[in-house]
Amino acid sequence: MRYRVRDVIAASVFVVVAASAAPVAQAQVDRSKPPVLGPPPALHIPPVVIRELANGLKLMIVERHNLPVADFVLVIPSGATANPADRAGTADLVANMLTEGTTTRSALQIADQTAYLGISLFSSSGWDATTIRLSTPTAQLDSALALFADVALRPSFPANEFARVKQERLTALLQLKDRGPAIASLVYPTLLYGKDNPYGRSAVGTDVSVSAMTATDLSTFYHSHFVPDDATLIAVGDVTPAEVEQKVSALFSRWARENVPKVNVGAGLPAPATTIYLIDKPGAAQSSFRIGSVGVARSTPDYFPIEVMNTALGGSFTSRLNQVLREDKGYTYGASSRFDMRKYGGIFIASAEIVSAKSDSALVDFMKQLNAIHDTIPTTELNKTERYLQLELPSGFETTGEIAMRLSDVALYGLPLDYYNHVVDAIGAVTQSEAQRVAEKYIDPSHLTILIVGDRKTIEGPIKALNIGPVVFRDASGNPIQ
Repeated sequence: MRYRVRDVIAASVFVVVAASAAPVAQAQVDRSKPPVLGPPPALHIPPVVIRELANGLKLMIVERHNLPVADFVLVIPSGATANPADRAGTADLVANMLTEGTTTRSALQIADQTAYLGISLFSSSGWDATTIRLSTPTAQLDSALALFADVALRPSFPANEFARVKQERLTALLQLKDRGPAIASLVYPTLLYGKDNPYGRSAVGTDVSVSAMTATDLSTFYHSHFVPDDATLIAVGDVTPAEVEQKVSALFSRWARENVPKVNVGAGLPAPATTIYLIDKPGAAQSSFRIGSVGVARSTPDYFPIEVMNTALGGSFTSRLNQVLREDKGYTYGASSRFDMRKYGGIFIASAEIVSAKSDSALVDFMKQLNAIHDTIPTTELNKTERYLQLELPSGFETTGEIAMRLSDVALYGLPLDYYNHVVDAIGAVTQSEAQRVAEKYIDPSHLTILIVGDRKTIEGPIKALNIGPVVFRDASGNPIQ
C-alpha cells in the first residue's frame, strides 16, 4: 500500500492536534486588570576604563566578551555650533565627506573594503559634536581600525566627490522648501535665537551657504576642529583596555594637538509676550505647529525633573498632548514636546502636524496643556511616567554599538563614568513638587513663540479670533513680510 507524503503529514498533524486537545490546567488570570509591574530593575553597565594618549586623545573602554564584535565611536566636540556664520551646514558636509576619499583611498576603495571586511563605518554631525562610528567583528579588528583611522585622520575632500555631495544637498534643500513641516523646523530656531546666533542658523545649510561652499571650506573646518585634545575614542566589545590602547596608539599617536577656535553661543533673543508667526503654505491640507521657547543646557541640575515633567506633557505616546490632540480629538497623527538639551541652552518645543480646518482648535488645546502642566501631576500619572522612563532605559544598552553611543554623551557633557547606573534611582526620586517647579520655571505660556505653517486664507481668521497673541507674517525663509 502506497502512502502519499501529504497523507502522512496530515496524519501527523492530526496526532499533534489530538494530543494538544487534552485538558491542561491553567492558572486563572483576571484580564479585566492590567498586570502589576514589579520594581524597575537596576541598570549596571560594565566598568568604563579610561586611558589617555600623549597627544591628549582620551580612550573610554568597556569590555563585553559575549560576542566577537566591537564598536568604536570617535567623538569630536565640534558640530553645527562651530559652523562659520556664512557657511551654515559645513560640519554636516564635513561628516558626509569623511568616507568619500582619503589621501590613500578613494571613495570606491573605502566602500569596497568596508563591504569586504563585513563592517559598518559612517559619520554624522549634530549641534555639539561630530562622530565617526565603526562596528566590526574582532576577527577583522586590525584592518577595520586601520580604515577607521584613515577616514578620521586623512580625509582629502576630493573635488569630484564634493561636487556630487554638494548637488545632492542642494536638491534636498530645494525639496524641503515645498514641505510645511520642514519649513517650520528650519525657520523656528531663527525666531528664538536670530540669525546671528549659531543656534539660529540651519545645521544642514541653506541654498545660499551650500552654493558658496568649496572643498577648501570643508578642509579648513576639518583641520581647525578635528584635533585630539578634547576628542574621545570609545571602544565597547570583545576587546581589552591594553589591546585597545596599543592598537589605537599605533594609529592615532601622530595626530597633532592644535588650539580649537572658541565658539560663542549666547542666550537666545529676549522672550517677547506670546506671539504667533504665520507662514503661508497655500493649499496645505495641514498646519505645522511649533510652540516653545529657549530651553536649558544639558548641564542643568534640573535634568531629571525636566525629563519626568516633559514626558508627562509630550514625551511619550500616552502623554497629555498626544492623548488630547490625537486620541481624543483626531486632529493629528501625533503631538509631542521635548527639551533639546545641548552644551548651551537648546530649544523647548511642542509640535504637531494638524489638519488645517482644526488649526484654531488645536492651538487652544496646546495652550490648555501648556498651562495645565503647571498644576501638580497626579500621583498615578507621575508613577506611570517615571516607570515608563525607567523601563525603557535598558533598551538603549542592548548592543555594543548602543552602549558606545550612550557613552558619547558621558564624554561630551562630562557626566560621571557610572552615570547610567544611577539613572533609574534619579528618575524615581523626582517628586510632584519638583515636576511642578520645573514646569513653572521653564514653560511660560505668556512668553511663547508660536510658529504655524499652513494655508493662510483658511487659518488666519480663526487663529486671530482666539486673541492668544499678535499674528506676524513671515516668508518661507523666516524673513518678515507685510
